[in-house]
Amino acid sequence: MDKAYKILSIKENISNRKAKELLDLGLVFSNGKKIRASDVISNKTPLKLMTLEKPKVIFEDKFILAINKPPFFDSYDLEKKFNGWSLLNRLDKQTSGVILLTKDDDFKKRVINEFKNEKVYKEYLALVKGIIPQEITINKPILTIKGNFAKSKIDNKLGKRAVTKIVPLKLINKNTLLKVIIQTGRTHQIRLHLDSIKHPILGDNIYGKIPFDRLMLHSYKISIFDYEFCSDEGSFWKYLQD
Repeated sequence: MDKAYKILSIKENISNRKAKELLDLGLVFSNGKKIRASDVISNKTPLKLMTLEKPKVIFEDKFILAINKPPFFDSYDLEKKFNGWSLLNRLDKQTSGVILLTKDDDFKKRVINEFKNEKVYKEYLALVKGIIPQEITINKPILTIKGNFAKSKIDNKLGKRAVTKIVPLKLINKNTLLKVIIQTGRTHQIRLHLDSIKHPILGDNIYGKIPFDRLMLHSYKISIFDYEFCSDEGSFWKYLQD
């Protein structure tokens, strides 16, 4: 038995520092459970190392940059990678899909106003545990507690309005692939709302705690002003086919 980063460094023939980096990025799993650098494991523990994909440009003009963000990639790191561009929205580190940036301050103010007034169309794909036979609109207020790590909960007294519409697309191994449309944009809204109806997202290690190689949540489409961006790339599709 030893620390996970030491076991990984031996198995992959890499330095302890590199092993810690991969573990901290959330790229190492064992039987669908994410392994942390501080975990103590056996040298016989099977380890699966995920590949960190690169962000891909979907569209760019003088106002907006649409990126297909891979899972395990921090949204704020896009500002470093695409110098001069700043985020218009963000996705959880484990969530993949369309994310938007801009260079224009006036445009950014207009976009913030569109989000505030719920005029931005946001469509996701999610693979959830269990069978959902029909469309559901989840209207449950959310309270977010922010600290070193933000976490949300359903709170009918103090929570802010949060609306999520889910549409079942197909069944995959007794799980349901959903189209998810969010009218509001609370922290962890989709993850919390789906867990609240007993259908957590596969790979969600915060709310549903359903082991999987990644969080099966993907930002598929965003429409704002006269723009519409779709993402059909990335590992989300690979996992649906496996």
